[in-house]
Amino acid sequence: MVVQAYILIQTEVGKAASVARSIADIKGVTQAEDVTGPYDVIVRAEARNVDELGKLVVARVQGVDGITRTLTCPVVHL
Repeated sequence: MVVQAYILIQTEVGKAASVARSIADIKGVTQAEDVTGPYDVIVRAEARNVDELGKLVVARVQGVDGITRTLTCPVVHL
């Protein structure tokens, strides 16, 4: 079973579209869309386990130019 999460991203002004395009190409990202509201981009991602998810977010997603803040929300099945 894979671990899935939503990653809520705030970007620099005017960078949402380019951030979403860049993140969409990252392995493990299944969807990346620019949105309106308190966050600029919402990403759906998956990994084999929580450690892999953390590495994906810290090493790959947060390295994209134009990101100012991320919030990772793992999906739970209650």
